[in-house]
Amino acid sequence: MSGPDATGPDVAGGDATGINDLPVRDELRGKSAYGAPQLDVAVRLNTNENPYPLPEALVERIAERVRDAARTLNRYPDRDAVELRTELAKYLTRTGGHRVASENVWAANGSNEVIQQLLQTFGGPGRTAIGFEPSYSMHALIARGTGTGWISGPRHEDFTIDVRAAVRAIAEHKPDVVFITSPNNPTGTAVDTGTVLALYEAAQAAGPSMVVLDEAYGEFSHEPSLLPLIEGRPHLVLSRTMSKAFGAAGLRLGYLAAHPAVVDAVQLVRLPYHLSSVTQATALAALEHTDTLLQYVEQLKAERDRIVTELRAIGYDVTASDANFIQFGRFEDAHAAWRAILDHGVLIRDNGVPGWLRVSVGTPAENDAFLETARALHKEITA
Repeated sequence: MSGPDATGPDVAGGDATGINDLPVRDELRGKSAYGAPQLDVAVRLNTNENPYPLPEALVERIAERVRDAARTLNRYPDRDAVELRTELAKYLTRTGGHRVASENVWAANGSNEVIQQLLQTFGGPGRTAIGFEPSYSMHALIARGTGTGWISGPRHEDFTIDVRAAVRAIAEHKPDVVFITSPNNPTGTAVDTGTVLALYEAAQAAGPSMVVLDEAYGEFSHEPSLLPLIEGRPHLVLSRTMSKAFGAAGLRLGYLAAHPAVVDAVQLVRLPYHLSSVTQATALAALEHTDTLLQYVEQLKAERDRIVTELRAIGYDVTASDANFIQFGRFEDAHAAWRAILDHGVLIRDNGVPGWLRVSVGTPAENDAFLETARALHKEITA
């Protein structure tokens, strides 16, 4: 018997059972779920969101497209998202400096699902992936979730990839998947073409291995997209998202560009009808307003550069940024510095890099509030 009249222990937590009392996989024991603090403060600059709401014309267009989609919600969505992939290919061709077709593009629920599908396809038990840390922590987390062994590769002290050491690590470990993040999260550093080609060639000599270029923040970079590098390189995949530049974090739409064989391969592991009709309709509406949304990107880039200049003038060390966030320090106790800034009503990110914190670019008013706090606390919280 179930429901309010049922007898027996409280299913919601009537005993002391914890995660480690369950038969979870060994590599998950003692781990924490990914996530940034969600706190109710005046200024939230900790999750790299685009701070600008969608323009009203786009909101209305989303409503129109979703209304149309709602009329057929009794049917499954387009399993292959053909229209969406076609429009994403047009967007990449126009902004990425290289022509791609719908056959080169695959879409999923956020770039994290794209990464998960790639690791389900090319990683897994008995296989390994390498990333150059500090970098996007979800690469290692998703690797663990798919049973893929994780290797932490080297970076220089300035957070650029140590190419010689990276090439040696690839030759030694022979990973099945190589992650390169540009601009890198959390440091904001971009990766140059020569580095990508050196690591790609090393991966093919050791493997051949798949190389995944994570360009989640690509639209914010001073440097052109690395998209043209996929030409003639069937083991190279470029991953993108609509969460950042498109101001659509709540949409959860990511996509990749690669050789058509890669697109065919990830469909072996995708769940049936994984992109809802509503998700596809919303993404298509957003792609109709690309020019307006990219104007917001230009505003954020200008604000980012202003914050970098002002933080350096205050006396902070700042990592050069090509993203919509900035890593700054150095702190004897980064978490204590994070707490001191939070006590002033500004939430930024303690991302675990010793001596450093990360702040997302917000509106000019939000950025001013952060800078005012950073200026007031500089002598108190820096090493």
